[in-house]
Amino acid sequence: MVDHLANTEINSQRIAAVENCFGASGQPLAVPGRVLLGEGILTKECRKKPKPRIFFLFNDILVYGSIVINKRKYNSQHIIPLEDVTLETLPDTLQMKNRWMIKTSKKSFVVSAASLTERKEWISHLEECIRHLLTKTGRQPSTEHAAPWIPDKATDICMRCTQTKFSTLTRRHHCRKCGFVVCADCSRQRFLMPRLSPKPLRVCNLCYRQLLAEEKKEAEADRRQPEPICSAIPGYEPSSGDDSDKSDDDKTDQWPADTEFYTSEVSWSAFHS
Repeated sequence: MVDHLANTEINSQRIAAVENCFGASGQPLAVPGRVLLGEGILTKECRKKPKPRIFFLFNDILVYGSIVINKRKYNSQHIIPLEDVTLETLPDTLQMKNRWMIKTSKKSFVVSAASLTERKEWISHLEECIRHLLTKTGRQPSTEHAAPWIPDKATDICMRCTQTKFSTLTRRHHCRKCGFVVCADCSRQRFLMPRLSPKPLRVCNLCYRQLLAEEKKEAEADRRQPEPICSAIPGYEPSSGDDSDKSDDDKTDQWPADTEFYTSEVSWSAFHS
């Protein structure tokens, strides 16, 4: 299907429509050989609460954003190179079902589908695209992934000291290394992790000590052997932060819990019909 749609007018029109929905805030998506394979609404587990997000699957990237007006306007665009993606199926919780994790070197997060069938379809299409892309480029699957942020409501106390209770005055923070919810006293340190950001990021005290130890070990290794040059994935820099605090969050459409975005009569992507 990718070979059939590549460089066709209908594919160009579909990609242009997606670009138009994101408007000036989004990045250009049309490049030679890129094909839009499908789209759908998934629930993303954000820091504050689960929220609906629109997802577009291309043969080389995954794009998602916040919903302002469905099929007409989206914002907070995120672009993830599929070469950097690893998937992990997760068990259901009381609040969320049909879950899986999208893991990348810069950001990892959990999404859920409206049905088990929908989850299987998404994972199947994603894995096929990733496998084809890695075969084409000769790259190996990613082994280093950013830790997903644990939602704020998962704990009322600091997950490191287990003493500090969070309140209106006592803020929650997230360690960028382990994703734990921690208090200010347990996360006063900053550490430069180039894989995640060009600026030093907040880390908990335990991760700070571990990172210092790793840095010392690497420095000793560097004295014995030059560090090889590693090329980064070109083109896009997915955000390593969480998108749940964007100003549009409370303005996005709220979808009923029983809404089915895919049914047995509708294929996973309308483009397949």
